[in-house]
Amino acid sequence: MDTSARVIARRLATQRLSSAPLPTATDAVRLLTCVQSQERDHAFFSLAMRATTPTYAAVRAEHDSGAFLRTHILRPTWHFVAPEDLQWILDLTSPRVLSGMAGRHRQLGLDDVRRLDDGLELIRGLLQDKPSRTRSELGAAFGERGSPITPGEQLGHLLLVAELRGLVCSGPMDGVHHTYALVDEVVPPTPRRDRDEALVELVRRFFCGHGPASVKDFTRWSSLTAAETRQALAELDDELEQLVVDGIPHWFDPARAPRRRRDAPAAYLLPVYDEVVLTYPQVTFPAAPDHPYAERPDPFWARVILDGVNVGLWKRTVSGTVVDVDVRLAPSVTSTGREQVRRAAQCLARFLERELSYVENEGRPHLWRG
Repeated sequence: MDTSARVIARRLATQRLSSAPLPTATDAVRLLTCVQSQERDHAFFSLAMRATTPTYAAVRAEHDSGAFLRTHILRPTWHFVAPEDLQWILDLTSPRVLSGMAGRHRQLGLDDVRRLDDGLELIRGLLQDKPSRTRSELGAAFGERGSPITPGEQLGHLLLVAELRGLVCSGPMDGVHHTYALVDEVVPPTPRRDRDEALVELVRRFFCGHGPASVKDFTRWSSLTAAETRQALAELDDELEQLVVDGIPHWFDPARAPRRRRDAPAAYLLPVYDEVVLTYPQVTFPAAPDHPYAERPDPFWARVILDGVNVGLWKRTVSGTVVDVDVRLAPSVTSTGREQVRRAAQCLARFLERELSYVENEGRPHLWRG
């Protein structure tokens, strides 16, 4: 096995996709520290793939109980995070993210500090009146109170700022809708960390949960700088080991490297934005030579992985009691491999508690953006 293949195999085990699953979805969040989740329901499946939590309903119940949160953290996009990790990670990473948003503030007319602060105070007051509200409910309340901040992009950006500043995070879902709650009311107080301590801890947690990974993988994930990362790695030199791929060190924690289990699946339908794909732009699953579409990613078609190789694309449609799974596989995939992919689709159906309608179509799918 070449070094790239060893790195990929070790990541699958580190992230508990091929090793023993974790007890709960929340444990998977804690392992990965922050889990990208703008496609929330797909991200719920990502957690279930790493845990013994069997169904969508069970993962949602953990989320709605506040065992893990969904908010904007690390970068200006949604992530799952454990409550005890929220504040110190925001303290470490949000200043850099917020400083890069000045242009967007001006574009939306929120560069007036007083207007921005008044909007944040209005959010605080509205959520003190009611424990959680959807964005639509907040928009209606802003209109009723005559706020100059409009319910569309302005309010969306204001809520993003409120999350990055640690004012709000997720509350329980309202039907299919995300809700917002005050951090002070749903997150128990946690000790603050000084910046150097927080930096070392975030680097440690990343390489423990995502390793083997490179400095560039961490900076993409965290929004922090390469210089800061190398500073922290120097302090962790006794804890971490590395594999070198094309001259680039990939760090991991040898003490937290679980073994591949004997019954590990050969095939995975990885959700869009799954951490085992998105985190590693350089050393990632190689595409089969006859892959139906490998030139660029698409946000609605996710990867089919078979024996460590990207062999195709898949997409799901959920309706009533059925989940339709459309799979496009490389022609070179054998009948045995195709059966393994079907089994992976059946895992998705069980998670959704629906019947599986499985179709292997030919050729490249019609991709978003053409």
